[in-house]
Amino acid sequence: MNLPLQLAAEVQRNVLAALVEDIGGGDLTALLCSTTKRSRGTVVSREDAVLAGSSWFNACFRQLDPLAAFRWHARDGEAITAGQMLCEIEASTRALLTAERAALNFVQLLSATATATRLYVNAVANTGARIVDTRKTLPGLRLAQKYAVTCGGGANHRLGLYDGILIKENHIMAAGSVSAALAQARIIADSDIFIQIEVETLEQLAEALDANATMILLDNMDLTQMRQAVGLTAGRAELEASGGVNLETVRAIAETGVDRISIGSLTKDVRAIDLSLRHSEG
Repeated sequence: MNLPLQLAAEVQRNVLAALVEDIGGGDLTALLCSTTKRSRGTVVSREDAVLAGSSWFNACFRQLDPLAAFRWHARDGEAITAGQMLCEIEASTRALLTAERAALNFVQLLSATATATRLYVNAVANTGARIVDTRKTLPGLRLAQKYAVTCGGGANHRLGLYDGILIKENHIMAAGSVSAALAQARIIADSDIFIQIEVETLEQLAEALDANATMILLDNMDLTQMRQAVGLTAGRAELEASGGVNLETVRAIAETGVDRISIGSLTKDVRAIDLSLRHSEG
């Protein structure tokens, strides 16, 4: 898989940090094995999921054995099933033993994010609403988890505080009003930076529309308010729903006509996918 340069660099940063954290001054148990011995391994899924993180997996082993070889039987973004063999690997035995935990951690975590995202994407199918992520990511794994969201069919919101402006309640309070906050944002934002403003009432929405806002976040509105907001907006701005979203509510939210639904739990509330790496002699 060819990753964008920024993400490819992030893979190496993530992997180095994970290996340093785990190995420290050296893997004492791996010293039981000869430095010349080589082994094979297979990764098997123990549950249905959506695969993500293969590049992180590969990089963990190649940091320790540049000659490590992989044969993947599934690609990131593909649905996988319980019992399916996902990957065959051949590497030095020491590398296979030492990097195993870090490599599996990445694939299990990122596949979990991709899997959760796919569930939400499927739940809103044919409504026109898109599922997007938030900045509620695990520290140090922002780009990795946002990549996993795209593997699940979701879309990325801003990557951080540096590539978009989201005016929230406290910003509005500091600026004095919705319209004043938007005016100040337009002064400081470059042409390629999006500006989004959060509103909590239909009155604030009307003020934002009068100020020519193009991206508006509807914060914790109920379904009736969302439908009214969609009617009031009439396509003049992109509307995003946020708050109170789960698999039981997301379809009804999408059917109000909003354009996007942001969900923090995609990256925040993660249950790792169960995978195993089985070793065999080389």
